[in-house]
Amino acid sequence: MTDFETKENFADLLDEVFGSANSLEGSVIEGRVVAIENDFAVIDVGLKAEGRVALKEFAPPGQKSELKPGDIVEVYLERMENAMGEAVISREKARREEAWTILERAFEKGQRVEGVIFGRVKGGFTVDLSGAVAFLPGSQVDVRPVRDITPLMGVPQPFQILKMDRRRGNIVVSRRAVLEETRAEARSELVANLKEGQILEGVVKNITDYGAFVDLGGVDGLLHVTDIAWRRVNHPSEALTIGQTVKVQVIRVNPETQRISLGMKQLLADPWDGVGVKYPMGVKFLGRVTNITDYGAFVELEPGVEGLVHVSEMSWTKKNVHPGKIVSTSQEVEVMVLEVDANKRRISLGLKQCLENPWSAFAAQHPQGTEIEGEVKNITEFGLFIGLDGGVDGMVHLSDLDWNRPGEQAIQDFKKGDIVRAQVLDVDVEKERISLGIKQLGRDPLANSNEVRKGSVVTGTVVEVNEGGVEVAIGDEGVRGFIRRADLARDRQDQRPERFAVGDKIDAKITNVDRATRKLALSIKAREIEEEKEAVAQYGSSDSGASLGDILGAAMSRARAKADAEGDEE
Repeated sequence: MTDFETKENFADLLDEVFGSANSLEGSVIEGRVVAIENDFAVIDVGLKAEGRVALKEFAPPGQKSELKPGDIVEVYLERMENAMGEAVISREKARREEAWTILERAFEKGQRVEGVIFGRVKGGFTVDLSGAVAFLPGSQVDVRPVRDITPLMGVPQPFQILKMDRRRGNIVVSRRAVLEETRAEARSELVANLKEGQILEGVVKNITDYGAFVDLGGVDGLLHVTDIAWRRVNHPSEALTIGQTVKVQVIRVNPETQRISLGMKQLLADPWDGVGVKYPMGVKFLGRVTNITDYGAFVELEPGVEGLVHVSEMSWTKKNVHPGKIVSTSQEVEVMVLEVDANKRRISLGLKQCLENPWSAFAAQHPQGTEIEGEVKNITEFGLFIGLDGGVDGMVHLSDLDWNRPGEQAIQDFKKGDIVRAQVLDVDVEKERISLGIKQLGRDPLANSNEVRKGSVVTGTVVEVNEGGVEVAIGDEGVRGFIRRADLARDRQDQRPERFAVGDKIDAKITNVDRATRKLALSIKAREIEEEKEAVAQYGSSDSGASLGDILGAAMSRARAKADAEGDEE
């Protein structure tokens, strides 16, 4: 063999050795552990090359490595030789490459993979999938939010791969998908075997405002708050606690939505059976206030049986008050049964019926015509409201304030807080009304005066003069009368209102008395005609030949003579 051939063969040998070595870079190869030095394992990967790998790469997180010299291991060859002449190898990358191959195969087939949650990162957790690190979002940990994930960490469990990108090294997994699939299978099987009316035992898993979810062994059923007990339960936490074992009855099962409705009260006797016999109408019972609303208060007569005291049945006198100002929650009260509807499971109760009716009491103590005293509580456009004994109010209508003045004018004399006296006119217990009168305390000038009657002649004082006539006040009571323009004189030329002035005294005849409007119709003309008739009858006749002037002159002379004689005698 020539020197040239020897050199050529040696070059081919080098190319074969180093070429094969270079082709192994970036792949997983087998190596033999030759020594354990401190925390590293020295591994011979062949090709007269050795590398060093940290021992922690050969053990699960948190555990010690059991590697020893002579063991054959698979490592990832990154580079054949570094600056120190050693092969750059990694056990972790070897496991990762192997894991990625297995994971890709499982992802394509939609199979579950096993992993261990070992760390917490922003937005979720890290999972070791046999060497490959995956991200587990917080929303994919469980079907419901988990407050403490510590019991799940470090425990091998199945996961479903949602997304993976080998080039970027990203893997997203879900534990929730596995649970939902498992639960769906178990749920379908269990729901298929459930029947309405079936009695089961379950564990309270979650409590909400509207009820509790009970785990029946792989499937959850809803125990609504209204089905926990016959009595009122404001919140499920009043009767249940998470983790409590309860006996429930299946009320409804929907195979399509797989929703299960449960009940606890159905296992107990219905307290509404025979409620009409237990609580007859008109009978009083003791109860406890369980709930207060704007329209009334609910009173529990026995566990599971409640009645409503409507706001209108709470107080005789307090009409526009919130029920919370009359009763309080948990207060024991006496109520009367007003109505029972067993079919609708409703009982109407009354609170005020157990107290004395103040209107009846007032009517008994203050019969019609009694004088009372009270404080003016309110002044309205139609009268005064006066506070009376027993918390009731009586009303003085505008028409009952004054005999002579209009009510709108008379009401100006009163103000809120005044103490006034009045007379009881009427008490209507059913309508809860008391009618009072203030003017009735005084004498009615129209009813009691003998002078104020139709046909009598009265003397009045002019109080107002207008185009239509003259208004006069009669007597001390201030009774008003009106003289129309045509009744101011017998002669037409004298029928002028301007002949009179305020303060003048006038004699007139009452021609009409209207007691409803309390107005008198007066006439000077009628008085003059009547006086003329009397004079004619007394001093002459129509055929005597004497004129009316002669008759009146003679009459006046006689009247003056009589008056002079009476003066002399005095």
